[in-house]
Amino acid sequence: MLHLVGETIDKHRVQYGVETGRLVRIMRGIHVAAEDDADAVLFEHALRIAAYLYPNTYLCGFSAERLAPTPDRRLFLGGRRNARTRLRDLEIIQTRAPDAPETEPVQVADPMGDFSVRRSTLRFRYLESFRKRSEAGASMPLEMQVDIAARLVEAAANQQEAIIACWRLGEANGWRTEAACGERLIATPPRETPLPVATFHVGWHGEKVGLLSHDGSAWRWKPSVIEGPSPVRTGLPGQLPPFIESLLPEGWLERVLKPTSQRERISGKRYMSNIVISREEDDLQDLPADVLEGRLESFVKKGVFAGGYAGPAPSFDETLEDRLAGLYAAATTPRLSGVQIKAPVNLSHDGMLRPVQAQRAFTHILKPSPGAGFEELPLVEAACLEAARACGIDTAVHALVPMPDDVPDALLVERFDIRQDRNDRRKIAMEDMASIRGVAPSEKYQGSIEQVARVLRGVSSDAEADVVALFRRSVFAWLMADGDFHLKNMAVLRVAPDGARNFLSVRFAPAFDVVTTRVFPGLETDDLALSLAGKRSRLSFADFVRAGVTMGIDAHLARDCIESLCARLGMHLEDLEPVSRRVAGALEIWRQRIESLSS
Repeated sequence: MLHLVGETIDKHRVQYGVETGRLVRIMRGIHVAAEDDADAVLFEHALRIAAYLYPNTYLCGFSAERLAPTPDRRLFLGGRRNARTRLRDLEIIQTRAPDAPETEPVQVADPMGDFSVRRSTLRFRYLESFRKRSEAGASMPLEMQVDIAARLVEAAANQQEAIIACWRLGEANGWRTEAACGERLIATPPRETPLPVATFHVGWHGEKVGLLSHDGSAWRWKPSVIEGPSPVRTGLPGQLPPFIESLLPEGWLERVLKPTSQRERISGKRYMSNIVISREEDDLQDLPADVLEGRLESFVKKGVFAGGYAGPAPSFDETLEDRLAGLYAAATTPRLSGVQIKAPVNLSHDGMLRPVQAQRAFTHILKPSPGAGFEELPLVEAACLEAARACGIDTAVHALVPMPDDVPDALLVERFDIRQDRNDRRKIAMEDMASIRGVAPSEKYQGSIEQVARVLRGVSSDAEADVVALFRRSVFAWLMADGDFHLKNMAVLRVAPDGARNFLSVRFAPAFDVVTTRVFPGLETDDLALSLAGKRSRLSFADFVRAGVTMGIDAHLARDCIESLCARLGMHLEDLEPVSRRVAGALEIWRQRIESLSS
């Protein structure tokens, strides 16, 4: 059941319901009964919620035509400004209305009963569908445009009158280009469109979730109608869906693959988060599922991998980097995002570490030393992950791997976004904050932790706990002097039980990429990747408390979090012996940061 403060329930009953665990807070003013499927409730009441949050708006685009959100859970509104609101899997997208929008009242119904909303008229949403940079317009496919054109002609008695009516409305709103496009579609029957230059089938856990195509100039995403949830949602017109964009190679791997066009960025078939992208639909089920086999913790002694290594190694005429690059010549080698050099590997039940091949599950990520002054990066990162675990931060399972031929140690990280064994039937997807915010990977350093907290509240199934986890992780990043805690290094895990129609768990993901960047050449003055309390450096205890309050955390709880992290990190440092020069430098920075927050 949906509860709207001031309409269906008063604030005192809401507070009592939240305190007793009977209600779950979605955002201010909107609550759902704890025993209900929150995502299903939000989808069923999407129009009522939109009217409650934005009373001076109207439905537009696909939402005006169907009086419902799109299949990928986007609801389009026209209003005074551009805005986006995430409520778990539901996204309400408000676009700025033109000068003279034409709207009409319409009666709708949901499980709570009948009510009235406003929507754009038939000819207004017809013209809007031709707007090139409008998400609402792009949500209306060609077949919907053709159907609306036929209805306009029928209502106007002939084509000429329908065209004149469209031009009058277009002139009133400065939509002359849109009116011209609308005239052509009404006057000229649509011809069969040529096949796209490139078409890719997108699968998730073996099920097709959509079709991705590129016509030579722009991308198009067509979601499949499926019973359960999908991690992929439509993005801006002509661009890749944010979730898919977040999976594509960047940095070292992008330089290795050397894509020469947008289409060539889809160079592989297997990606993180159990995604398969292929021109052949059969690959969606034929390629191996990523399921844990050997558990890393079973083959670790004092933080060092004790299993067998049969992975890439340097040879007489090839470096380790050359060998790693050679793995990616095969389209079936999983593609990885992130700028650091890394390789997908498989840890078998008998503890043997091997490269991922066509019929081998991708279970772990190997992060070798990149060299060029960063030879000790795996050692520093391992020390940071151990410190995170000691501080009570949920952390990916990891270990150092001794490499052959005097190559510096590598870091091995176990994937937590895949099924735990063959009996595990959950559907799992990890989505980074750049994707959730709809931000391009190149903009991952823009914004603030407070902005991330607002977005996290909108998607998490336990927002209060996850915002506190984000706050603790942010304080820890500062204690570590981690200048790489950006939008792509923080994520949520979406989990749907077998047969579920929605993601029932959406939680802040464990720490998986933590490193004291200040100990490496050229990064000695590295600041926080995202601002906190309006600052990226010289943060004080009071700054963190103020930021926590802004994030919706009680001031006393924020203080407790900071003090606890400092105390636990200090205890961890007491008996810690540095294993290298740069690790020793990192430990000294940690001590200085603890002291600065304690004074």
